[in-house]
Amino acid sequence: MTTFQAPKGTYDLIPPDSAKYLAVREAIAAPLRNSGYGYIETPGFENVELFARGVGESTDIVTKEMYAFETKGGDRLALRPEGTASVLRAALEANLHKSGNLPVKLWYSGSYYRYERPQKGRYRHFSQVGAEAIGAEDPALDAELIILADQAYRSLGLSDFRILLNSLGDKECRPVYRDALQGFLRGLDLDEDTRRRVDINPLRVLDDKRDSVQKQLVGAPLLRDYLCDGCKAYHEEVRELLTAAGVVFEDDEKLVRGLDYYTRTTFEFVHDGLGSQSAVGGGGRYDGLSEMIGGPALPSVGWALGVDRTVLALEAEGIELELPASTSVFAVPLGEEARRVLFGVVTRLRKAGVAADFSYGGKGLKGAMKSANRSGARYTVVAGERDLADGVVQLKDMESGEQAPVALDAVVEEIRAKLG
Repeated sequence: MTTFQAPKGTYDLIPPDSAKYLAVREAIAAPLRNSGYGYIETPGFENVELFARGVGESTDIVTKEMYAFETKGGDRLALRPEGTASVLRAALEANLHKSGNLPVKLWYSGSYYRYERPQKGRYRHFSQVGAEAIGAEDPALDAELIILADQAYRSLGLSDFRILLNSLGDKECRPVYRDALQGFLRGLDLDEDTRRRVDINPLRVLDDKRDSVQKQLVGAPLLRDYLCDGCKAYHEEVRELLTAAGVVFEDDEKLVRGLDYYTRTTFEFVHDGLGSQSAVGGGGRYDGLSEMIGGPALPSVGWALGVDRTVLALEAEGIELELPASTSVFAVPLGEEARRVLFGVVTRLRKAGVAADFSYGGKGLKGAMKSANRSGARYTVVAGERDLADGVVQLKDMESGEQAPVALDAVVEEIRAKLG
C-alpha cells in the first residue's frame, strides 16, 4: 500500500506548531487592521501573463520558478508566486480605485508557490502576509507601511532584525542610470544568462548572490548618484518620517529586490540569525505596475512578510510566544448518564466562550485523565453516578491537584469565575 508524503519542498502545518504560525499571522495583521487596511483574498492561480507582465519576464520568478500549466480549456495559468500583482488585478477588476477614496488600502494572507531548491527558510510553498496601498504617491504612505511592519515584528518580541532602505528612482532618472550600469556590466566577465539579464534588466545583476559576480561589481555606478531632484526629495522625506517615528534603518545602495515593478522606495527586513536566507520580508513602491497590467496610472506601495521566515526568526532569538491554551476544561464522564450530562456541560461551556473538550470513545477513568493531561486543560470536570445523584460534579485543578464538588447547575459560572 502506497503511503503518500507532502510534495518535495513543501510542509504541513500541524498542532501544536501551527498555533505559532496563526499567532504570527495575527500579529502582522493587527497593526494593518488598525490603520484602515481591509482584507482581500484572491485565487491561488492567475493568468500566466499577469505575472509575466507584472513581475517581469527577466526575473528568476518568471523564467525559472513559476508553476505554469495549461488547463483542459486551453487557458495558460500559473500558481501565484507573489501577492501584489493578484491584489492589484482584483482591485482594478472591482473598480475599487473609482470609489473616490484613495489610497485603497488592502491586506492579505495566503500561500504562494515557487519552484526553488528547497532549503531551510526557502520552500516551494510558503506563507505570507502582505499589505498594499493603491492609488497615492506620498512618502508618508511608504513610511506608514515600513512602520507597521516594524511594529508587527516588535509586538512579537523580535529585536535582531534590520531594515534596509534604498531608492530605485523613477522613469525619469532610472533610464540614465540603467545606461551607465549596462556600460559598466558589459565590460565584465559574465556567463551567458547574466549577459542576457544585463540587456533586459541590469539592476537584477546587482542582486546576484554569487561571489564571482559580486567581486566584479566593486566600482559599479551607484543609483543614488543618478537620482533626479524629485526622487531625492521623496526619499529624504521617507527617511525623515521613519527617523521621527523612531524606526531605525540602514541605507543600502545595492538593494534592488527581485521584481521588475519597483520604483523609488524599496526596502527589506533581514534577520541575521537566519544564515543565507536572511530576508524575512520586504517591499517597495510600484508606480507603474497598474499600467503594465492594463490599468490606469495608480502609484502604489506595499510589502509582504514571510510567516515561515518570521517563525524561524523567533526561534533564532529563542522567543516563545505566549499562546492561549487550546483547551481550558476537559470533561471526564464515568457511565452513560454522566456522558449525557457532561456533554451538555461542555456545550454550555463552549457557548459561554470557554475552550472545552470531552473524553470521547468511552475510556475508563485512567485513560480519560491521561487525555485530560495531554490536552493542557487547567480544569477537569469528573462525574459518576453517585455525583449525579447528589447533583454535583467533581472539579479538579490540574495544576494544584486539588479537587472539590461543585453543584451541577453552577459549574459553568464557577469555572468562568476561576478562569477570570
